[in-house]
Amino acid sequence: MIQITWMLGLLPDWFWSTLLIAGSLAILASFVLGSVPFIKNYKLPVQISGILAVVLSVWCLGAASNEEKWQVKIRELEAQIKIVEQKSQETNTVVESKVVEKTKIIKGKTEYITQYLDREVVKKEEIIKYIEQCPVPKEIIDLHNQATELNKAAEGKK
Repeated sequence: MIQITWMLGLLPDWFWSTLLIAGSLAILASFVLGSVPFIKNYKLPVQISGILAVVLSVWCLGAASNEEKWQVKIRELEAQIKIVEQKSQETNTVVESKVVEKTKIIKGKTEYITQYLDREVVKKEEIIKYIEQCPVPKEIIDLHNQATELNKAAEGKK
């Protein structure tokens, strides 16, 4: 059925209008000239062919108008898609600039943290060196830890 519609769609648009007019005139002529003896013999075939021509032309004109309606909708939607794509491009530009700014901030923080960690590691290494060179007795460390716990308990009572 689609192939038939496609083949009939290859015919020019004026053909279907002309066929409609010719079919209508054939039906009208068969009724008006039905009393003429020579034409009276061909009245039924002329009426049938006129009716078939009218039905076929109306069907094809309707299909063509339906196709045109859908093509108009397609063009409208394509225009809307172009507008949305432009807005999307603008939004993508804004989002990309925000991402670049946040990436710069994160990289800056990362570099700062890396530098801080490097300093702390160096300090810990220095502390380890000092402890190895001058060991502190374990009792002093335990007394220091107990003093901090007493201080926390005293602050908690306030």
